[in-house]
Amino acid sequence: MMKVCIRNYYLGFVIYESRFNGIILYAMNKSYEVEIKSLLGSKENADKLKSNLREKFPETKLISTGKQLNHYFNVPADLKLLIKNVEAIIPADRKESLDHILKEGKKISLRTRDADGKVILVLKASVGDDSSSNGVKRIEFEAVIPKILVELDQVLLDSGATYQAKWSREREEYATADMHVCIDRNAGYGYLAEFEKVVSDGGLVDKAHKDLLLLMKMLGADELPQDRLERMFAHYNAHWSEYYGTEKTFTIA
Repeated sequence: MMKVCIRNYYLGFVIYESRFNGIILYAMNKSYEVEIKSLLGSKENADKLKSNLREKFPETKLISTGKQLNHYFNVPADLKLLIKNVEAIIPADRKESLDHILKEGKKISLRTRDADGKVILVLKASVGDDSSSNGVKRIEFEAVIPKILVELDQVLLDSGATYQAKWSREREEYATADMHVCIDRNAGYGYLAEFEKVVSDGGLVDKAHKDLLLLMKMLGADELPQDRLERMFAHYNAHWSEYYGTEKTFTIA
């Protein structure tokens, strides 16, 4: 299954929410997320990608549209209080999932999300040398929390986490029989596509990465180099209050 950025899918030790017909599926296998970003910039380029997607994959369907607020946090050095407070607000059967990502992952990324009123706690960790915020190979934990965003944020702040940046975006999610595609309009970045594949076996991560690159080539999408992405990410983090909730963009070579 290849995905082009679909953040509201929870797979493997994470609840997997299928948006098809509102059905919610549950998968109890570990999962690894392989994701590649492509900077589109303009609406014209985003429209071209959508056109190519429908041409190459005629069964493509628009499965959702929406707006999201994503709040990124600096993770405290001592995780004990964070783990205690997070375990207190997630279902008991999700604690094993949390333990999995904390034990197997590196460079943990912590964030909260409001997706059209649904509030989600997200932890991501790299399984290679990439960063957990923007890396290609990651494991992921997500859980819907029955709180409003500011309340969930406060749980993390009370646990020693601090705000890193706040992000806002509009999202379109597309799906074919074996592919999901997300095209975002991000404050700061402009239009961005994220190509993602989820596999249940860590040994399949490299193959999934190669498959994604081939699919992107078919669609005429170029990979956003990791070093440039990190520079963009750092610039936004330093100036996020200028962009959050606006349509302003910047360009970083």
